[in-house]
Amino acid sequence: MKYNPDKHHRKSIRLKGYNYSSKGMYYVTLCVSVRLCLFGEVVNEEMCLNDSGKMVNQTWGEIPDHYPGTDIDEHMVMPNHLHGIIILDDTLVGAPPCGRPEMNAEKGNLQQVQNRKPAYSHQGQAQGPAPTGTRLTLGDVVGRFESYTMHLYIQGLRNKGWKPFHKKLWQRNYYDHIIRNEEELNRIRDYIINNPLKWESDRENPKNWK
Repeated sequence: MKYNPDKHHRKSIRLKGYNYSSKGMYYVTLCVSVRLCLFGEVVNEEMCLNDSGKMVNQTWGEIPDHYPGTDIDEHMVMPNHLHGIIILDDTLVGAPPCGRPEMNAEKGNLQQVQNRKPAYSHQGQAQGPAPTGTRLTLGDVVGRFESYTMHLYIQGLRNKGWKPFHKKLWQRNYYDHIIRNEEELNRIRDYIINNPLKWESDRENPKNWK
């Protein structure tokens, strides 16, 4: 069934007034624009990534290398969406160096970062670093990830014949959930790991659009 933006648009459930730079763990789901299956396919209940899916998977895995005060837990790239857990601590941007030196948003190398031409080898990723002395929010991290993966995808579209996307690689809104305790964390981890097992009944599967 053809994608219907009125029926299949994911609503944001962000908490009004919540400080999304607060220390904690966040479960996020990002969907490809109009749910196009661009990152591979599920075969025998296992996710088989194509080249673009491997790029997305690698870029997500390198989030802690580029952003001070971040870490990741379980994640899974699916044919048309991504589930992952992002961890934020209290580190300030421009505080003790973290990750690659060129990614630190210090005044002396800010212009260098902005002018750097990204490559598949992931020599960049940050797009518009946060000002020195501030904390990265969940939106900062997700926004930079989306921007950088779209840039890399466009390179693959031009040079490797990857499938075209619709206007933007990712949907504007994404789902997030604050993980409040260990029991909830383990439940979400299990859901992420086992997501390919449930693909046939997954509401993100185009076969199930109604």
